[in-house]
Amino acid sequence: MNPLPEDAPFEAEPSRPPHAGDSMTEDAIADAGHAMDSSGFASPAFAESPVEMPLFASWSEPEVRPQARIPHFGHLAILVALASVGLLGSSLVVRSALHFHLFGISSADKAATDVHYTIGSMAILYLITFVASLAGFPLVWHRGLFAGLHWNAAAATRHFRSLLGAACVCFVLAMIDEVVLPGPTNAPIDKLFESRAAAWLLFGFGVTFAPFFEETVFRGFLLPALCTAFDWSVEKIYHTQAPALDKQGHPQWSLGAMIFASITTSVPFALMHAEQTAWSVGPFLLLVCVSLVLCWARLSTRSLAASVLVHASYNLLLFSLMLLGTQGFKHLDKM
Repeated sequence: MNPLPEDAPFEAEPSRPPHAGDSMTEDAIADAGHAMDSSGFASPAFAESPVEMPLFASWSEPEVRPQARIPHFGHLAILVALASVGLLGSSLVVRSALHFHLFGISSADKAATDVHYTIGSMAILYLITFVASLAGFPLVWHRGLFAGLHWNAAAATRHFRSLLGAACVCFVLAMIDEVVLPGPTNAPIDKLFESRAAAWLLFGFGVTFAPFFEETVFRGFLLPALCTAFDWSVEKIYHTQAPALDKQGHPQWSLGAMIFASITTSVPFALMHAEQTAWSVGPFLLLVCVSLVLCWARLSTRSLAASVLVHASYNLLLFSLMLLGTQGFKHLDKM
């Protein structure tokens, strides 16, 4: 058959039924097994057999199916629902403690300023929400909670020095803010430092539980959800395709999305702590700046563990300064 010129339309030859005398070599059969039709997909007659999957998959680490960008706002709504359950459980525990006058407290007003109740209720809220998320989100994501949130501890280890430097930057900002825009002298958070034991309890909570759970909520769920929502909106407006997921099945965001999400995440993060500092302007602006640094750590390293490390290190520096200034929390009046 003469070859067709490049601009000639393609005309398929009429098919004919196989003849008994036809034969195919093993090489021809192998080549036909990889034949592609005009749509770019393997021919059904020679499609590869499906990959065998295990009969039972682990509940904590099911198989990865990187289909959708996660987490998005729907997943954030699930987290809010789980946190509501955690809040209910925490309230029930507090009510039970008040009923039995635990730590000598019998009223809600006194419990609001007692470190055992404030820290204890927050710890219970965090733990219930975390355990529920640890069990529930793998069923939705088809991957573990930490994998879905892109924990990526290896990246945090590689950038350890840079992340500690970021924590030092936040600490310097706190020192400048204390001079330029100091907070009130009798802020609600100051009332929690009522004793040396209370100060040590706040120290331990502030460098462990608080950074981990706050980063999980704000940099683990809210920040990625806002990034994805921003890019999704742009894609719908300009009718463009979403970029492919990375090797770990995580979304790749535009610069505009990351800037928008970082600013939008930092405002509610600062508002969450505003009551502790009597809604003063200086601490609020400081927390916005600290949150922006934490967002940078999360997005630049593609690691939630990185922002947790920066947050915990920053809190450690603040508490260490208080520890030195009060001689081991012995003279709390010097705070």
